[in-house]
Amino acid sequence: MKRGTTLFLKIAVILIGIPVLALCIFLVPEIGNFAVELYPDIAYIKYLFLIDLYATAIPFYFALYQAFKLLSYIDKNTAFSELSIRALKNIKYCAITISSLYVVGMPLFYLIAEKDDAPGIIVIGLVMIFASMVIAVFAAVLQRLLKNAIDIKSENDLTV
Repeated sequence: MKRGTTLFLKIAVILIGIPVLALCIFLVPEIGNFAVELYPDIAYIKYLFLIDLYATAIPFYFALYQAFKLLSYIDKNTAFSELSIRALKNIKYCAITISSLYVVGMPLFYLIAEKDDAPGIIVIGLVMIFASMVIAVFAAVLQRLLKNAIDIKSENDLTV
């Protein structure tokens, strides 16, 4: 693969991380404050939102780092290696973790949607869960395909 293509993808990975960082800095605290405004008697709800949303950012950035590493392996012509399989496995686990954290946070989203009369919040949470699971399944399929390709390659190397 040409280096320009992987360079474009590396830049895309970085550009994906920047808006999420901006959301974590500016929007997540506002969501926590909004939750306290809706439920002043449950003041700790702000911290539950902060913990849930910031906890999802950790595996997200780890998955972006793994994607960046995977692109580096492609640059070095070591895409068909155990390192690539490990990176895809880590991406799969990160996507499952993100989805699980959103499932755990859905009751919080429900509380906000119930009080604010905004059912779109629940839909956004469900979209995040579904998107994370699609990424996990896609990473698992790529991991299995790569493992099979490595097995076939090593088998062909032994027969020659």
